[in-house]
Amino acid sequence: MPLSEHEQRMLEQMERALYAEDPKFATALEGSGLRTYTRRRVYQAVAGFLVGIALLIAGMVTLQIWVSVVGFLVMLGCAVLAVTGWRKAPKPGEQPAAGAAPAGRQARQRRSVMDRIEQRWQRRRDEQQGQ
Repeated sequence: MPLSEHEQRMLEQMERALYAEDPKFATALEGSGLRTYTRRRVYQAVAGFLVGIALLIAGMVTLQIWVSVVGFLVMLGCAVLAVTGWRKAPKPGEQPAAGAAPAGRQARQRRSVMDRIEQRWQRRRDEQQGQ
């Protein structure tokens, strides 16, 4: 559930007050945990992709098709992990509070899409009952 505008403003005010009172402590709390996690995940996916290539080539050399298939599946899975990890990684200098606004906007857009789908469904059901 996204934060309301009032809650977001209050959170921003508390963050500013924390930075003003003790900038060193606020910086230590901010950290880069998510960025480090996603970067590590992308690096692991790239390493797994290289292992998949090695398995694919090894399967071709030894004429073991199942090894090549496993290598391809490893490559595919790691590529998906790398792409999703790369998209989720926050930009350098981006703060977690800055990412909350687009997520809230996305949630509202999704909700409006769901509302339209529900309205269409209700109209169809009403039309069928009227016949």
